[in-house]
Amino acid sequence: MVDLDSALDAIAQRYNREYRGEPIDLPPEVEAELAKPKKKQICLDLGCGISFLIYPWREWDAVFYGQEISSAAQEILNARGPQLNSKLFKGVRLAPAHRLDYDGMQFDVAIATGFSCYYSLEYWERVLSAVRKVMKREGVFVFDVVDETQQAENWAILETYLGAEVLLEPISAWKKLIKASGARIVKEQAGEIFRLFKVKW
Repeated sequence: MVDLDSALDAIAQRYNREYRGEPIDLPPEVEAELAKPKKKQICLDLGCGISFLIYPWREWDAVFYGQEISSAAQEILNARGPQLNSKLFKGVRLAPAHRLDYDGMQFDVAIATGFSCYYSLEYWERVLSAVRKVMKREGVFVFDVVDETQQAENWAILETYLGAEVLLEPISAWKKLIKASGARIVKEQAGEIFRLFKVKW
């Protein structure tokens, strides 16, 4: 049985760290290699939440396009983003991750973290296909999945109680899906719950 108070505290701390813009729990060299865009890159942040407000996009000097299904997050970012940096901030569209209405071969980097676990592999097949169409030839897609560990199972139970069902899939199934999409894994990093993939087509 999961100790609910401990689990709630752990999740609250995790999201507090995220919303404060504190580093994710990865070694600095891995975080830099896998997740941070490089200077002047054009980036698409899927499921972006309020990331432009909490992560150092100005320091990264990377162009930000966001896409989000939360109208609240979209409204907040579209109101505040241009005030922070109108040159880097290109707006947030209200749409799911599989519906990418952008020009082909537009982005250097696409990022999708924190939500893959709520959708089926069949849905993620559609996401990978959509992302592939908007990536530049050497572009990379960085996304995370839930690793099948005891800690992940406990976290998934808590998420279910909080109203969001988590679909746990073996890492081998994710790797098979990535390969079937025509992508190859160029980097991966396992954490306590999530595994981060960096892929190229």
